[in-house]
Amino acid sequence: MRSPRAVLSALIVAGLLVVATPTAASAATGGDEVDPQIAQMLDEIPGGVLIDAHRAVWPALDMEVTVPSGPGGLFARAAVGNCASGRICAFSAGSLSGTSVSWGTCGTLTVPSGFVPRSLANARSSGYAQARNSAGGVLATANAGGWVNVGGTAKTVRCVL
Repeated sequence: MRSPRAVLSALIVAGLLVVATPTAASAATGGDEVDPQIAQMLDEIPGGVLIDAHRAVWPALDMEVTVPSGPGGLFARAAVGNCASGRICAFSAGSLSGTSVSWGTCGTLTVPSGFVPRSLANARSSGYAQARNSAGGVLATANAGGWVNVGGTAKTVRCVL
């Protein structure tokens, strides 16, 4: 006969395996189809890591791309609209909506080809971020803790601390 302690330990381990199995299975099968915008950027920009069907990150660039999957949810940690605290975010639509590309570093940041920013957020505590065209002209400036709509075609985002 087994001791009650051994039986309890076996039940705990079995319970943990049952809880973990659906998560691992859904991750392995990739339940959702990868959003075409995410797939395109993963093809174009080396070093990207797919997080889920609506999000990918580029660790070496400290860049993240997020495609909204529905109301709420993805942006629970937002500091400026849908832009997480400490990041610079460009959005494919005005008023901080649509697909977003965000960076955690400052400098001159290249906007992925095929992505046209229509709004820009600066969720940092200081400095400013500028959407710039191919000639380096400033299209829009978002000060710390603020955002702005962008006109024209931005090729880079310049972040200054």
